[in-house]
Amino acid sequence: MTKHKITYGDQVIPYTIKPDPKRHTKIAIHVEPNGTVVVDAPPEFDLAVIHTAVQKRARWVVAHVGEALTRFAHVRPREYVSGEQIMYLGRRYVLKVITTCQKPRAVRLKGSRLEVETKSGDADDIKGRIRAWYRVKARDYFAKKIAETSDRLPWITEAPPFRLMDMTKQWGSCSREGQVILNPHLIKAPRNCIEYVIMHELAHLKHHDHSAEFWRLIDIHQPKWRKAKSELDALVEILTAE
Repeated sequence: MTKHKITYGDQVIPYTIKPDPKRHTKIAIHVEPNGTVVVDAPPEFDLAVIHTAVQKRARWVVAHVGEALTRFAHVRPREYVSGEQIMYLGRRYVLKVITTCQKPRAVRLKGSRLEVETKSGDADDIKGRIRAWYRVKARDYFAKKIAETSDRLPWITEAPPFRLMDMTKQWGSCSREGQVILNPHLIKAPRNCIEYVIMHELAHLKHHDHSAEFWRLIDIHQPKWRKAKSELDALVEILTAE
């Protein structure tokens, strides 16, 4: 990918061009949740043509970059101390850090609290324990939902294999070989959002693209996906903050 920039008034906005062999006549401009601008373009497109097209939408780009950065500004880095909020399946829990001289017990939910025992009280130790807890919960919950969803989709005869992978810009993906990959941060999201991402990736087992046929498939099997996607997009900074 190559980097370029556009100007709008006194603002200079960098953007990255990502060649997309599936595109032939148009470009697509995406503003990522962190304010990064990515332009999908046909590989054979002239750079000057791409730049002109992006510059024409400079006002739109600047507005959306500003919105993304504003949302990001409200997300404070975690300190991993008692009283902080921890997200799990769309609900907020209060972190309770318990210092112990014994071997720390496993992280556990207790009512409205997430209790984490630690010997050192070190933030990295607490963070590591919470991350490990999230991964276990994500592995079990995602496996269950993939199996349930696969059972009702006519193009799937057997639930596909899946694995967890930390990703900065995606909630999930599906390989050409049929393996589903999910972001462990997704376990923090509301259940309907998780179901949307899983449905999205399982639909790729039939259409490995984002064609009109792909979205029609989503419409048929999860009619309320747009609401779930919108909700997930609005929460992305909170769900991925560490």
